[in-house]
Amino acid sequence: MTRIPHVTPAEPNPLRALTLDRLRRRTSMKWRTYPQDVLPLWVAEMDVPLAEPVVRAVTDAMELGDTGYPAGTAYAEALAAFAAARWGWEGLAVERTAIVPDVMLGLVEMLRLVTGPGDAVVVDPPVYPPFFQFVGHMDRRLCEAPLGLDLRLDLGALEEAFRRAVAGGRPAAYLLCSPHNPTGTVHTADELTAVAALAERYGVRVVADEIHAPLVVEGVDFVPYLSVPGGENGLSLMSASKGWNLAGLKAALAVAGPAAAADLARLPEEVSHGPSHVGVLAHTAALREGTAWLDALLAGLDDNRRLLAGLLAEQLPAIGYRPSEATYLAWLDCRALGLPDDPAQVFLERGRVALNSGTDFGTGGTGHVRLNLATSPEVITEAVRRMAKAVA
Repeated sequence: MTRIPHVTPAEPNPLRALTLDRLRRRTSMKWRTYPQDVLPLWVAEMDVPLAEPVVRAVTDAMELGDTGYPAGTAYAEALAAFAAARWGWEGLAVERTAIVPDVMLGLVEMLRLVTGPGDAVVVDPPVYPPFFQFVGHMDRRLCEAPLGLDLRLDLGALEEAFRRAVAGGRPAAYLLCSPHNPTGTVHTADELTAVAALAERYGVRVVADEIHAPLVVEGVDFVPYLSVPGGENGLSLMSASKGWNLAGLKAALAVAGPAAAADLARLPEEVSHGPSHVGVLAHTAALREGTAWLDALLAGLDDNRRLLAGLLAEQLPAIGYRPSEATYLAWLDCRALGLPDDPAQVFLERGRVALNSGTDFGTGGTGHVRLNLATSPEVITEAVRRMAKAVA
């Protein structure tokens, strides 16, 4: 695949556009869960104004009263064009897509297509907490294949988990988080090809959460799982939600590899009623016309990663931090601080900084926190100052 590199941003850094006072006027989860004296650097919402094409698309829909039910393939066409231009992937076939309410609910529907009650679903902890919650609510068995010490896929652990998952001849699935949340690791083509080979050997179906795919740093290639040899019978969930801060405008796409088209065709028709029509319009506009804004965001996130690394080295050198290859999330190893198993609680109570507790991410999360970098440099600077004071 030939990937077109990021371009020099033609727009200002959106992470520097909004004041803290203005952000506190927001009524979403990030800004209403904690008191106003707490800096919220936890849930995956970005402190940015929306890309102008998205605002225009939603405003036009409001003016037209275009608030009915979603229809057509414009979203899938926009994603296919984005994938070809951004990742050099020409294999996203519009006819093998379906609109779903969001990525997590889409993952649930894909798992229903390829597994039944009591079957196993493999995950790679530490990993996105809803994986545990939704799989449990579906009456599936969780099988863990923890990441290696380098925070990359451990193929040996994965093979052992696949072996356990299919014991007794039962179907099984693997929830692949790509790029990985919370570590921000971008899986390589070789790693994903090895995953596909293991899945074929053990008869495990791969369902990939690729929601963070637009948020990969310059010089690192995102590789869609469906593009690797052996990935033809995989299923993927993609969305503009994370890349353009559109979580409140519900829409995502399920994408099937050529050998999984028949599975996707069994998706119940009523699932397509869940997405927001306005959300589809917003996501489509982001993918078609929002790449300049995205490039400005990515440049700002690079700046924030460097800023955080420097601040931690100066004020909290005991915290382990490896700048991620993707996402706007930072996975911080706080075990050397000598705090309780959940250091996020200490930073909240003593420092008034809200972070995600590493324990929620499963095996390997104890003693860690996840910090949301998608905010202004000033907020990051103040957050680290407060964190250092909390453990002084």
